[in-house]
Amino acid sequence: MAFMKATYIHAAVGQYVLAHTTPPDDLLEELTKETLSYTGDDAVMQIDPAQGRFMTMITQLSGAANVVEIGTFTGYSAICLARGLALGGRLTCFDVSHEWTSIARRYWQRAGLADRIDLVIGPAADSLAAFPADPPIDLAFIDADKQTYPVYYDLVMERLAPGGLILVDNTLRDGRVADPEERGQAVQDMRAFNAKVAADPRVTTVLLPVADGLTMIRKS
Repeated sequence: MAFMKATYIHAAVGQYVLAHTTPPDDLLEELTKETLSYTGDDAVMQIDPAQGRFMTMITQLSGAANVVEIGTFTGYSAICLARGLALGGRLTCFDVSHEWTSIARRYWQRAGLADRIDLVIGPAADSLAAFPADPPIDLAFIDADKQTYPVYYDLVMERLAPGGLILVDNTLRDGRVADPEERGQAVQDMRAFNAKVAADPRVTTVLLPVADGLTMIRKS
């Protein structure tokens, strides 16, 4: 069976979703296998196939040309975003790991996307703070250390074009955000972030039950 991250959804429903979604190509399948082999349990950080397909389509539909990704891992999500870029568009990726992104670089080259992706290694908050506001960001994907989500969100919002989009990963935390008995710090941090976004008068937002929760935010 294909990899499905939405553990709060019945397994049969998850497989039905994947069966009726355009599957990843051979290159993405190979990247998934190498990521699992090389990173072991950390491979859970990779987005799942349905989410990747969704992200490519959103990038295409929005006409995004200036896209940023916060948290790149081995490069699967970056491929999905870069494939959806408008003509002449660029993707800037922020990550702290030379090791994991070395895999990403190889697959970007093989995918024919290396010429439109810039990789910045270092703390993402610092890199974002130095990122130019002009031209504004059209679309951002946030998928890094969860406790710093509010910082990343604010830095992106300062640079986001009117009508621009932010996609935020893992906003359901395996469905635990909805469990009133769950008091773990990671879950409480995500609840606080979700509440922050929902209360922000600058945006409209929808939390989608895609993968581990994918929040889509549009700046007014």
